[in-house]
Amino acid sequence: MNERRTMTGVVGTPYYVAPEVLSGREYDQKVDVWSAGVILYVLLAGVPPFYGETPVETFEAVLRGNIRFPTRIFRSVSPEAKDLLRKMLCKDASRRLSAEQVSRHPWVINGGQTMING
Repeated sequence: MNERRTMTGVVGTPYYVAPEVLSGREYDQKVDVWSAGVILYVLLAGVPPFYGETPVETFEAVLRGNIRFPTRIFRSVSPEAKDLLRKMLCKDASRRLSAEQVSRHPWVINGGQTMING
């Protein structure tokens, strides 16, 4: 770790590793927000947001960073929950929420009560 509190090196589990880690760029604590976003997606959907048949294919899906919300899976998930996921799984780390910003997101403040529509 250097003085700017950034790190380098490719480490992590394929499903949970942030794109900037895979790209070999410096990264900071926002990689943890990415991983938490993956966990939240799995909790809400039952499947990971980025998938491949092999670790290499999974890494490629992460690098593309195209988050989708299939209707059949996300039909009952609220717009607030999807908004939080989009902001946690933002491929551009400079636009990704920080942990503090996640804690202030309306879905978190409401205790996930708006998780299910209706």
